[in-house]
Amino acid sequence: MTGEDPTQTLLRLRSSIDNIDAALVFMLAERFRCTKQVGDLKAEHGMPASDPAREEQQIARLRALSHDADLDPEFAEKWFNFVVAEVIRHHTAAADGR
Repeated sequence: MTGEDPTQTLLRLRSSIDNIDAALVFMLAERFRCTKQVGDLKAEHGMPASDPAREEQQIARLRALSHDADLDPEFAEKWFNFVVAEVIRHHTAAADGR
């Protein structure tokens, strides 16, 4: 690093982290707006809430992206599974008419 004061460096890095966290929240919100539409479409046409084949394809794709991004693929898969569980919950609720 430079001769920057460590306290200033910490503040600068934390500010960047805060900006990234904000962007992630907005991106997740947009993702869930899209998956809500998918859930409504599935409910309307009697399609299952879960699509295991699609989920497996996405896991493989995200693991490859993680490798390219120097991110732990195990972490990426855990994150994806967490998000998909919530999506399936929403899709099931849509199918139940809630």
